[in-house]
Amino acid sequence: MKKVALLATALAMVTTGSAFAADLRVKALKAPPPPAFDPWDIAFGGAIMSDYIFRGVTQSNHKPSVSAYFEPRYNVTKDLQLYVGVAGESISFPNRAAAEIDVYGGIRPTFGAFAFDIGVWGYLYPGGTCYFGGTGFDNAGNFQGGDCAANALINGNVMKKDVSFFEVYGKMNYTVNDNWSFGINEFYSPNFLNTGAWGNYTSITGKWTAPSTTFGSSGVGMYVSGEFGRQWFGTSDSFYGVPAFPNGIKYADYNTWNIGVGFTYKVMTLDLRYSDTDLSKGDCNAFTSDFTATGTTNVTPINPTGVGSKWCGAAGIAKLSFDLTAMTNLK
Repeated sequence: MKKVALLATALAMVTTGSAFAADLRVKALKAPPPPAFDPWDIAFGGAIMSDYIFRGVTQSNHKPSVSAYFEPRYNVTKDLQLYVGVAGESISFPNRAAAEIDVYGGIRPTFGAFAFDIGVWGYLYPGGTCYFGGTGFDNAGNFQGGDCAANALINGNVMKKDVSFFEVYGKMNYTVNDNWSFGINEFYSPNFLNTGAWGNYTSITGKWTAPSTTFGSSGVGMYVSGEFGRQWFGTSDSFYGVPAFPNGIKYADYNTWNIGVGFTYKVMTLDLRYSDTDLSKGDCNAFTSDFTATGTTNVTPINPTGVGSKWCGAAGIAKLSFDLTAMTNLK
């Protein structure tokens, strides 16, 4: 009996020791605590493109353009982000503005598969010169300056010195799965391009992202995306008036669409896209004041001179860009 008791005691000690060792092993392999939540982040990037197209209309006279942006972000929670930003693009406007400078800010809440973006976007165009051939007064009775009449465009088009404006916007994106997502966008300005006319733009978007295994282990990704939008306008002030409408012209509303394919590698993206609108050359000229517009056959009620612009027609765009965030790429 004494031997049996000793054997039982020994087995108990071995069993207890084994359990204790197992406990030590589990504790040793326990995952470390998650890193502290850092709410601050910064996104920045740049691009070079063969043509700067904005809602179907070239902003660079169908010439190459460069752009860059800087966007500080504050994540209130993982599903709520506040942001401000500044961006710049090279342009070619009839008033010879030096560049487009964008200043913007907003909020990005996320609810499951739904991501929203609500904010205000300011478009600034410094360095412009007034081009005008009429009285030199706008609809508010403000004198545009003697430089207006002195700087007439050859084709008779006109443009104010300052065409800066702002828009309020709301965007919604729905992610179906890893491959499909769809969105809807809404932008409104009470004074589009400082013409005196309000502007409203609505569009729908779609994107298909290829499976990560499409190009093997190369790290190359691919997507196909498209957008269909409609731009509505009000009536300009008298600066842009014509004999039939001396107090201002009602700009033609138009549809625009684009479709393209993109390839990604790390922080780089190559996007190849086709863009077009249904604006006629005459109505395009009335809207853009294109300094390259020519001809006399593109007569419309708001474009009585018949000068026609190619700035709103079909265009192909190649864009190479890079995008980084401090929390992801610079750690």
